[in-house]
Amino acid sequence: MNTRPLAQTLALLFGLAFLAIGVLGFIPGITTNLGDIEFAGNESPSELLGLFQVSVLHNIVHLLFGLAGIALSRTTPNALMYLLYSGVIYVVLTVYGFFVGGDDDANFVPVNNADDWLHLVLAVALLGSWYISRGEQEYVSDRPATPPPAP
Repeated sequence: MNTRPLAQTLALLFGLAFLAIGVLGFIPGITTNLGDIEFAGNESPSELLGLFQVSVLHNIVHLLFGLAGIALSRTTPNALMYLLYSGVIYVVLTVYGFFVGGDDDANFVPVNNADDWLHLVLAVALLGSWYISRGEQEYVSDRPATPPPAP
């Protein structure tokens, strides 16, 4: 029987997904124009799956989000913190992307229209994951570590 709390499972899944995306961002064929990838900035022609604009910095951020999710999934409070704060960060990235133009110098991450919509989906998914699993924290912390002895 799996007794892993939902928050920990979700944080681990998001962490693994972000880690995979960070790695895929450095694989030729999966990322187009990889030979011309820029460290940062809006002039990076590289696109993950030919759709999502990436740079070395963008890929590193995904790798770090992935490692954080995996590491913080070990306890329920940390997993909840990861889901909440990552969700808030992705809300900020969504707003940033919608207001900063693709050719703007402030677009240092870089992001394009596809990234903006993906960031919105990730923000909703992360915050939704936090919301549905946050009530479980009291249940998990109140559960005895070992079952009571049989009578």
